[in-house]
Amino acid sequence: MAIQNVMVIGAGQMGSGIAQVCAQAGFNVKLNDMKQEAFDRGIAAITKNLARNVEKGRLSEEEKTAILGRITPSLDLNDAHDADIVIEAAVENMEIKHTIFKTLDEVAPKHAILASNTSSLPITEIAAATNRPEQVIGMHFMNPVPVMKLVEIIRGLATTDEVYKTVEEMTVKLSKTPVECNDFPGFVSNRILMPMINEAIFTLQDGVASKEAIDDIMRLGMNHPMGPLQLADFIGLDTCLYIMEVLHEGFGDSKYRPSPLLRQYVKAGWLGKKTGRGFYEYS
Repeated sequence: MAIQNVMVIGAGQMGSGIAQVCAQAGFNVKLNDMKQEAFDRGIAAITKNLARNVEKGRLSEEEKTAILGRITPSLDLNDAHDADIVIEAAVENMEIKHTIFKTLDEVAPKHAILASNTSSLPITEIAAATNRPEQVIGMHFMNPVPVMKLVEIIRGLATTDEVYKTVEEMTVKLSKTPVECNDFPGFVSNRILMPMINEAIFTLQDGVASKEAIDDIMRLGMNHPMGPLQLADFIGLDTCLYIMEVLHEGFGDSKYRPSPLLRQYVKAGWLGKKTGRGFYEYS
């Protein structure tokens, strides 16, 4: 199946990044959000990213204008009526995703693929909200989307080979590297990453070392580009907690128990960079 028309749901950091790379690859993109101001923020972020590429000589001004011209606003899920693929990048909440996918199943063309950018929720469960589970798949982009090369592609229980192949080919057109995995909690990336971050928080909670020391040891000793506590701040501590809860519930294993200190920070509203304070303070 040929893909030309893409709809991205959610104009936040992930959704706007996905819309940008799709438009750069030549696809027609509808960027959907519930509020006009959210779309405006998303477009502003895309424009800023593209302007930076023009400054660095990676894009011409004409190419930047053409890319932006391929992105149109949407405030209504009914706009999926002509989409070949819809990529959902809404909040990590199964109830919200079920509502979105149920609506998309009703309004998107019969041939349309419905993809989720979820970082941890089961694709099979998301697909169960539709009458086309064989056309539902996970496309987990990494943050920041325009920079990171990986896309985890997750098959649900019913996802067909044809749908997988179509999404794999599209991912290559986005200048990304598709890597396949099966539908288990956290998939591969967050099943490995989040317990490491959680253990770093336990290490801080137990008073083993300061936050700076923990991050320095992982950066300098393990060659990580960013320490786990700083990375948690960039991801969002609420997101980290939510993924740990998905892992804990999904596997029923105490090794995935979220750190009490992580819960405390989230309850305090210290969610990381986006709120100005997490393990570090951000002006």
